Amino acid sequence: MEYRSYDPDTDRDGLWELKRAFETGLGTGTGDEEKRAAYEAKLTDEYRERYLDWVDRCVADDPRCLTVADDGDLGGYVFVLPERMAMIWDAAVVNELYVSPAHRGSGVADGLMESACTLAREQDLPLDRLVLDVDPENERACAFYDRCGFDPWGEMIAHEL
Repeated sequence: MEYRSYDPDTDRDGLWELKRAFETGLGTGTGDEEKRAAYEAKLTDEYRERYLDWVDRCVADDPRCLTVADDGDLGGYVFVLPERMAMIWDAAVVNELYVSPAHRGSGVADGLMESACTLAREQDLPLDRLVLDVDPENERACAFYDRCGFDPWGEMIAHEL
């Protein structure tokens, strides 16, 4: 498996397929039908273009902010927000980490997390932390982040608009 920076010219469609799988998976493993339906409903053509345009802007800031796992097909990705966004949480932020089901358990997530940590260590951060949001009902993800040494640091809450 090769871990490399996302290439908007060759990886755009593959990234979108992984992003769709990431979004449709939210809530599926937790039994939260309302959450799953909400995430699936947003996956319109307009959302696709907005998301990929935003990715392009982030990658223009730092090509390393989006790392893909590639073995001929994209098997996963990790998206760390560019350094200019470090003030959002006073830390480096893993916006998304996703590994396709076919690549789970093969070490791909470890390679992606290593890339994220390397980039985060190189960012000029107010706090030397790498943070992310994980659904506590996602046992597989929680076990992975626990194994990687992540500790609870606050709790995210939401208000519907």
